[in-house]
Amino acid sequence: MLRGKLQRQAALWFAALCAGYLMLAYFAAPEFWSFRFLHGDLKPEALLTTTEQGIPGDPINIGLVGTEQDVVAAFTAAGWDPADQLSVKSAVEIGESVLLDRPYVDAPVSTLLFNGRSQNLAFEKPVGNSPDTRHHVRLWLTFTPGPDGRPTWYGAASFDRGVGISHDTGAITHHIGPDIDAERNALIGDLTAAGHIESVKTIPGIGLTKTGRNGEGDPYFTDGKVLMAVLVPAK
Repeated sequence: MLRGKLQRQAALWFAALCAGYLMLAYFAAPEFWSFRFLHGDLKPEALLTTTEQGIPGDPINIGLVGTEQDVVAAFTAAGWDPADQLSVKSAVEIGESVLLDRPYVDAPVSTLLFNGRSQNLAFEKPVGNSPDTRHHVRLWLTFTPGPDGRPTWYGAASFDRGVGISHDTGAITHHIGPDIDAERNALIGDLTAAGHIESVKTIPGIGLTKTGRNGEGDPYFTDGKVLMAVLVPAK
């Protein structure tokens, strides 16, 4: 009888701790950082993404000119996979993949906003069998036509180096590698090697940043430039 009562009490305490962690990591802490940034004159830069709470996220470092068909064809030829949409099913699958160290090449990416809109497309290239390490990019369709009249896309490319706990909120998340310029250059290199880039030019981005922090508190550094590539039209 006493043992059963103690087990029930332990289960209740465990449930309370789990509920407290979820409230803190996924609700209270993000709201705190949102208030700090948005009410402390720390407005995001023009070419900087934000989390859904308005916290500055990954900087824009990629530009592509082409239709959606052109974009999909280029990434497919370069060996990148489209990311699944976030859902309960995909969340369970990515958790199982990380725990069991098995491939999930279409693993979803978290939502970031650019100009108040979530990404239109996302692509990734896994490293090894588990999705906890992968190259990935989010892409947003803009309303600015490219030099040939086709749509322009802005993207944020970074490398997920592993799964861990957010430095700012305590939530479970991917941590990015700090050298986002290397990811930008590697992505453009992949698309070029696949024969799907006509030309590339460098345009200004957020500017030189040596001590940047994304929406999960991960540090990054960048020369602050955007590589703008004109894609080969899909056949």
